Amino acid sequence: MTAAAAPLRTYRKADSFVAMSGAQTCAGGQLGRVRVLADRLPTLTLTGHRRAILDRACRALLGEALPGEPAFALKPHIIAELERVADADLPRYLFYRYRYDVFPVTRELDAYPPCVQVEPTSICNYRCVFCYQTDQGFTQGRSGHMGQMSLETFRRVIDELEGEVEAVTLASRGEPLLCRHIEDMLAYLGGKFLGLKLNTNAWYLDESKAHAILAAEPNTLVFSADSADPALYARLRVNGRLERVLDNVRRFAEIRARHYPASRTITRVSGVRYSPDQDFAAIESFWRDTVDQVAFVDYNPWESAYDAPANGLTTPCSDLWRRAFVWWDGRVNPCDVDYRSTLACGTVADTALTGLWTGTAYARLRERHGAGERQQVAPCRGCVLV
Repeated sequence: MTAAAAPLRTYRKADSFVAMSGAQTCAGGQLGRVRVLADRLPTLTLTGHRRAILDRACRALLGEALPGEPAFALKPHIIAELERVADADLPRYLFYRYRYDVFPVTRELDAYPPCVQVEPTSICNYRCVFCYQTDQGFTQGRSGHMGQMSLETFRRVIDELEGEVEAVTLASRGEPLLCRHIEDMLAYLGGKFLGLKLNTNAWYLDESKAHAILAAEPNTLVFSADSADPALYARLRVNGRLERVLDNVRRFAEIRARHYPASRTITRVSGVRYSPDQDFAAIESFWRDTVDQVAFVDYNPWESAYDAPANGLTTPCSDLWRRAFVWWDGRVNPCDVDYRSTLACGTVADTALTGLWTGTAYARLRERHGAGERQQVAPCRGCVLV
């Protein structure tokens, strides 16, 4: 008798946190603010579209959603973010967050994605075992994938996003602090986005970059680290050394405390759950006095997407309604599992991001996923992100 095949393990981007400490868990105070916003909503100067989305968000959070409307709740890390959002900015934040969480479920589409990941550089000094940087076909110079975004391209993208998108993440295939323009980029970003986020391995986090980051006031600064043991860290984060990273993050914390005591930036150490040797409790104990939050995220097996056989998955990819990626050269890609850009939808040098997000190439990809044709699209057929 043949044993039944094991069910396919999918990767749910919206639920990628598997452990977190330091985030808030009591939503009561924030729900009170939501009630006040709901009562004031008719008096606010908003477009009809924004008012309708905010009305849905408030009703969902207050337990007043209409039959058939999707769930929307305040997760612990969102509560922590809301505590640092001023009342005047609450409508902006909830408009973004509702669309980020709900539109991938309802498959609704706005003129702009809820989140845009902007890649300052695709180059990285690490070769982490769970990262595309281990693909030599990607990292070799002749591949055409390696480079740094120009300030001109960066400013063009940011100018378009300001006022339209709140969640902008500086990170994707490379290490942002390796970009030679990163301090100028951070200065240009300051005060423009409620959901600004920066991911870094912290290797190049010197004093100058620490000040540049804090002056820009990102909502979240994520330090990537996966172990409290230097030997295990070095095995996972190849070319990295935990002692140097710890020194850099500690110096950052000291600069924040001394020079930016009112900073709204949440610092988080986030690791990828990859090896049975990793101990989240030990990692949390190691970092808890240095950062605000410590988290583990699920590992997404990117390395099998191009070469793996079709896996039979037909569930549409949520990123098609949640995020867009702008690579260093201006190309816009629908996901970073496709790190070789086989699904690129155009470039911001030729077309505005809104035109690409709502354009033909993106629409066709969404249609195929929505029609159950994911298995006919590469590399989607071998990917497990839903």
